[in-house]
Amino acid sequence: MVREEIAGSARTVRWKCVESRIESKRLYYGRFVLSPLMKGQADTIGIAMRRALLGEIEGTCITCATFENVLHEYSMIAGIEESVHEILINLKEIVLRSNLYGVRDASICVRGPKCITAQDIISPPSVEIVDTAQHIANLTEPMNLCIELQIKRDRGYRLKSTNSSHNVSYLIDSVSMPVRNANHSIHSYGNGNEKQEILFLEIWTNGSLTPKEALYEASRNLIDLFIPFLHAEEEDMNFEENKNRWNLSLFSFQDRFTNFQKNKKGISLTCIFIDQSELSSKTYNCLKRSNIHTLSDLLSHSQEDLMKMEYFCIEDVKHILGTLQKHFAINLPNKNFSFEIH
Repeated sequence: MVREEIAGSARTVRWKCVESRIESKRLYYGRFVLSPLMKGQADTIGIAMRRALLGEIEGTCITCATFENVLHEYSMIAGIEESVHEILINLKEIVLRSNLYGVRDASICVRGPKCITAQDIISPPSVEIVDTAQHIANLTEPMNLCIELQIKRDRGYRLKSTNSSHNVSYLIDSVSMPVRNANHSIHSYGNGNEKQEILFLEIWTNGSLTPKEALYEASRNLIDLFIPFLHAEEEDMNFEENKNRWNLSLFSFQDRFTNFQKNKKGISLTCIFIDQSELSSKTYNCLKRSNIHTLSDLLSHSQEDLMKMEYFCIEDVKHILGTLQKHFAINLPNKNFSFEIH
């Protein structure tokens, strides 16, 4: 049914969500199609998207836990059914949703007897616990238990390092991978030179974001990775026979824009991306989260707009103004306005 519907559609490449369901609080599923594609394109897109979904999307997790009066990771604490090692494993399974950057502190302070769950975690307002019923430990006696936690946003999987024997803070293997699994399949239709393909993409997430959000983030990250190639200048390459290597002269952002200014046709500011403008990592990430990707996007916002963004401060705005003045001799307006620059 899906195949016939897509095959009969217009030649413009389009995507569509054909199936979406929530299997549990920690398992979301989505199935998407992209069509029509020429022969070979589906595999190219499918492989790249799967790698981006599994390795390029950021997630938030607990990275460290500090206990009181604990000798080592495999100690048993009187009045608790689980060992310290088992508690660490349970903390590793906690699914968090947040857009924070850097390390944030959280804690667990409870009195038994009690079954400790993720709901007992005292976390910053910017951190949301996806499944508050996730089990952590079971206190069987009237005792106090306090655990200090550290929360961090990252991507991929990072192994913990070895702890000192005198340290009661235990690092936890960081699994900052919101996408649990991703698969792609290809269906072909047509004959001969008219043969075309349909790409089916399946995404499972841990509930910290939906499959549709994961698809958007992966696509955005892939675009960011290829931006340098889109704006690379075609230059003469000098080959040194003796050293058997290529020598490429690297242009700075200022040199590149100066060359663009010399072009009689000019340049569209929608083609200049903010990651080319020598901004700090914090400033770049704040702008990106606000869907500001190009210089044209940035110029459609006022200074007041930037100050309203989360985690933005006056120093960040001054940094942006200085960069715009240095490279383009322009400033952001004090009030909202919108315009097109070509």
